[in-house]
Amino acid sequence: MKSKFITILFISLFFSSFGVHKYYLSLTQIKFKEEQKSVQIIINVFMDDIELALNKDYDIDLRLTTKLELKDNDVYFEKYLKKKLEFKINGEFKAYNYLGKEYDGDLVFFYLEIENIESVETIEIKNKILTFHFPTQQNLVKSKVGDKNKSVLLTKEEDSSILNYN
Repeated sequence: MKSKFITILFISLFFSSFGVHKYYLSLTQIKFKEEQKSVQIIINVFMDDIELALNKDYDIDLRLTTKLELKDNDVYFEKYLKKKLEFKINGEFKAYNYLGKEYDGDLVFFYLEIENIESVETIEIKNKILTFHFPTQQNLVKSKVGDKNKSVLLTKEEDSSILNYN
């Protein structure tokens, strides 16, 4: 009887653990396109998380992917990203262009580009996306420069890193 109780308890705890915990994760993909002399960046975040953050930060009601979605929501996305995301290429701060966004399922993909880049030896990234509202947020950065791939996991406590391609 005791072993049956322990087995049922273990199974209950195992299955209940899946519904209780939510992971907060974004992915930033960086690729240097030598022929275009640009660094192209794709960021994907969970739609409900970015919606909550922007609604709170800017006192708005985005309602993404509904008929009531704000028509000028790109203004808020761009403003938020400019505040939370910075790049240095070869030790110099570089501004990026916000090209737009795309929805796919429960994700939002943001497209950014840094132009007029001749070569990349280092990329320093500071990524504070969603860390204010979600303290356990993790921002995974994957990059490719030439044939070199680098990755780093950024958090609220460690929100920046330098990727070296020498």
